[in-house]
Amino acid sequence: MTLRFACRLAALGTAALLAGSALPALAQQSAMSFFVTSAGPGKGADLGGLAGADAHCQALAGTAGAGAGKTWRAYLSTQGAGAVNARDRIGKGPWVNAKGVTVAKDVAELHGTNNLTKQTALSEKGDLINGRGDTPNRHDILTGSQADGTAFPPDKDMTCKNWTSSTEGTAMVGHHDRQGLNTEPLSLSWNSSHTTRGPGGGCAKTDLPTTGGDGLFYCFAAN
Repeated sequence: MTLRFACRLAALGTAALLAGSALPALAQQSAMSFFVTSAGPGKGADLGGLAGADAHCQALAGTAGAGAGKTWRAYLSTQGAGAVNARDRIGKGPWVNAKGVTVAKDVAELHGTNNLTKQTALSEKGDLINGRGDTPNRHDILTGSQADGTAFPPDKDMTCKNWTSSTEGTAMVGHHDRQGLNTEPLSLSWNSSHTTRGPGGGCAKTDLPTTGGDGLFYCFAAN
């Protein structure tokens, strides 16, 4: 065996080992059924309505290798005529993150004692999302929902005009890291902690960082 041939065999062996080690990670990515968006569409809380938000989830899932055969939905409620409850649009579960960890087995557990924390509420890439104490803080996740996953009454805007406003209005957010200013249940809520605010009106891209947000939202595979 020549030295050149031996080196070539060694290189091929290393490549095979590296490819083999990547297989479990790829399998987990394709099985993923829950993530926090790594980035928003870029227009603050104007997500293009539910359709635009769903399309963003679908696109991000696709880039991560988890788009095929799955219908991805944003965990968002709307208000007014034809109000939509976030809990009713995400399927039955169970939902697992990019690392294969289950965050909730069904809708009841998701809105009860779930396994959603900073360590499990990962992006579609499997990355941690900055939380309280990180710079910048990105733990405000847009939901427009009450704690049980239902829509708010229409008397006060809690959805930035049903996710079409990047100026006036407000939106309810939750904390993916389950951290807040204190240990009250609202501060620790993953889906219904407080509303947005800011000089741009409350829904602008520049408003959301005021309370620790970045226009991110939860995505669930509904099937």
